[in-house]
Amino acid sequence: MSATSVTPVHPPHRVAILALDGVTPLDLSIPAQIFSPRAETPYRTTVCGLGDTVVTTGGFSVTTGGGLDDVRTADTVIVPGYEPGGELLAKPSDEVLDALVQAHERGGRVVSICTGAFVLAAAGILDGLHATTHWLHSDELERNFPSITVERDVLYVDERDVLTSAGVCCGIDLCLHLVRRDLGAAVANRIARGLVAAPHRDGGQAQYIPAPVTVAGEASLSETRDWALHHLDEPLTLRTLARHARVSPRTFMRRFATETGTTPLQWLLSARISKARELLETTDQSVEQVARACGLGTAANLRLHFRRSLNTTPTAYRRTFTR
Repeated sequence: MSATSVTPVHPPHRVAILALDGVTPLDLSIPAQIFSPRAETPYRTTVCGLGDTVVTTGGFSVTTGGGLDDVRTADTVIVPGYEPGGELLAKPSDEVLDALVQAHERGGRVVSICTGAFVLAAAGILDGLHATTHWLHSDELERNFPSITVERDVLYVDERDVLTSAGVCCGIDLCLHLVRRDLGAAVANRIARGLVAAPHRDGGQAQYIPAPVTVAGEASLSETRDWALHHLDEPLTLRTLARHARVSPRTFMRRFATETGTTPLQWLLSARISKARELLETTDQSVEQVARACGLGTAANLRLHFRRSLNTTPTAYRRTFTR
């Protein structure tokens, strides 16, 4: 599985959302909303299909604005999840698969949300790669496409020019990740705030959380997470976080994993890198100052984590995304 790379886009960036019959309405609306035209984004988004309309799983029809020619020439192609005729593995037409292969071969970025991974798999685009899909269908994807390494406990997988997300709402995380790659953290965070969505959930978090709602008698740890985001420049230990939540460290660890699908330390590191990205984009603070402000201590430590997470350096990142 490749490390995340920074790949800024240049306007206009054409996004084709391939809507097949049986498309899941939420899967379709997520990229349509996130890649909708804005003053600060270069995206030109078209919903594409085999005809003028496509029938969703909700029983209503959506009018398409483009066809397979738009898919072939797009800079980014997104395939939302679908359930054609109730049979997940109903193979799309050869015409659809050929259009996806042509888009990929000419250098386009190809993305799937949820069960859209089955379409990319049928086209052979996922052969030899790591990929994910809805946790309910992971075994099915692995069984029918053994050349794919299926990642079960992640929100999304980034293989540079091929990306796949887990079930439904994980498409939000993946699409925001794409904006972050293309345009930087500041723009992605502004879009996330407009959607009232979490600005950054790392792809390595678990997609299936056993208890996504608070257990009766237990208060959510969201207040402590929010407090931590405003104190990233301080030494935040597990004991410090547990004390703020008024629980034991052991209870805090268990409930944090249940609510977020990750560990407190992994969550903190992700939050600190995200803050560092935004500071590099929006301020003229030195790399050393940014490292201290986001709680990573030294410029050397910041460089280490940038190299591991983003395959670049803080200075190169700033040069790429400073407006």
